[in-house]
Amino acid sequence: MHQEILVIDLFAGPGGLGEGFSACSTKDGKSAFKIGISIEKDPAAHKTLTTRALFRKLFSNNQARQDYYRYVKGKITREDLFKKYPKEAMLAQEETLHYPQTLGEDNEIIHKRIKELVESHKGFKIVIGGPPCQAYSLAGRSRNAGNKEYKAEDDHRHFLYKEYLEVLSIAKPEVFVMENVRGILSAKVNNELIFPQILNDLRHPSIATGVTNMKGYKIYSLVMNSSSPENPEYQNYSDFLIRAEEYGIPQARHRVILLGVREDIKKTPNILVKLECKNISVKQLIGDLPRLRSGFSKYQDTEERWVMVVSNHLKQLGQYFKKQGKAEAFSRLNLHLSKELKRSCSINSEVQKILIPSLLRDWIQDKELNVVLNHETRGHIETDLLRYAFCAIYALLNDGISPKSRDFPVELAPKHANWTTGKHADRFRVQSADKFSTTITSHISKDGHYFIHYDPTQCRSLTVREAARLQTFPDNYYFEGNRTQQYVQVGNAVPPFLAKQIAEIVLELLSNSY
Repeated sequence: MHQEILVIDLFAGPGGLGEGFSACSTKDGKSAFKIGISIEKDPAAHKTLTTRALFRKLFSNNQARQDYYRYVKGKITREDLFKKYPKEAMLAQEETLHYPQTLGEDNEIIHKRIKELVESHKGFKIVIGGPPCQAYSLAGRSRNAGNKEYKAEDDHRHFLYKEYLEVLSIAKPEVFVMENVRGILSAKVNNELIFPQILNDLRHPSIATGVTNMKGYKIYSLVMNSSSPENPEYQNYSDFLIRAEEYGIPQARHRVILLGVREDIKKTPNILVKLECKNISVKQLIGDLPRLRSGFSKYQDTEERWVMVVSNHLKQLGQYFKKQGKAEAFSRLNLHLSKELKRSCSINSEVQKILIPSLLRDWIQDKELNVVLNHETRGHIETDLLRYAFCAIYALLNDGISPKSRDFPVELAPKHANWTTGKHADRFRVQSADKFSTTITSHISKDGHYFIHYDPTQCRSLTVREAARLQTFPDNYYFEGNRTQQYVQVGNAVPPFLAKQIAEIVLELLSNSY
């Protein structure tokens, strides 16, 4: 009888890692992994997790799947959907523990449920997830450096990985996957690197947790072969760094991912295979989505006013690029604004020619969906729209290069104290059409300045759906919460398509491994 591998998903966010594992199938087409529990403390992300869990449980039933589509189209409420399928709804809610739960605070509830799952499951088990990264990220450390009161050793976020160790001691999984930002490699506590301690604790969780009846783990890189992972010095720490753009992700997302394999499993895991069609571009992933206009955050917001304001911006920029000797190149851009653009659009009939490479097309698209979810623009102040238009045009005229602060006309300079110091030279950054994007981060929820759409005739920042596409979330993945919360969820997630490739490595490792 087919036995799915039990997945325990910690610090789950909106479910990027879990989505990749749940989508992985055996050679005969059966589901290889079953998510037993997904733990997340953020209410909006938890709601997204629960909705997605229900979707997976309804997917094989055509009528139920259509009802899910009715929900995301706004034709029925979420409550209606959950009430119509009470059995599946209860299973989905059990999977996410009914309510947001926090590791370290709600351990009684969390550990009890994990013990129940482990005791009732007779097959393989795997723990996945990544402790919150704010304490390790370079941006977070930069903010902390400006706080004279901040002490790394007092920041509990540095030690959330110990909650991961506690779960390892309970579940004793054959395999674990831990993900974090690259900053974890250089983060220090008491002036000493913390990463070696994390590695040592993961190799010997019995010592770290005081649980004696458990085996240790060998820690493997997913991108570098090694014959002796039990040797702490066998690799450079950077060998644990995965460059997602080399594996079909249209984004320069560099993350540390550790593959822990229990020491009684003698088989050596494979590594990720670099894909031939790497370096997939932004335009290939989002160029088929309905065109939208930006909005105004402080003034009357109508299509007519938007066209008038942006037209004036383009005329002003035309004069600037003429002075730069690029009048002919500017005119060839043939920038025409449409009075028909809306700020949101959900009907798939407006989708342009399909550009998504075949590698990702079946993964992302859902031909039954017939809507574009979470695709709505935000409002900006008029002067920022002028800067957005400048950035997009500059990139079109300069081989996709986004301008630095020194490239801006003086009259476009914002009132930022560090604008001319070089410290924030890329305060405004366009995502060039023919390149992969920069890292989609939770900062996209703040203002959009780092995530400007490449099309100056739309003059805006990326929508949640466009960011989700660059993260390789399927189009039918619905993000709950308000727009800011949706951006945070997308920015914090592991790309599901990368997670699926990791899941395939784990599946192959555990198949006939004893």
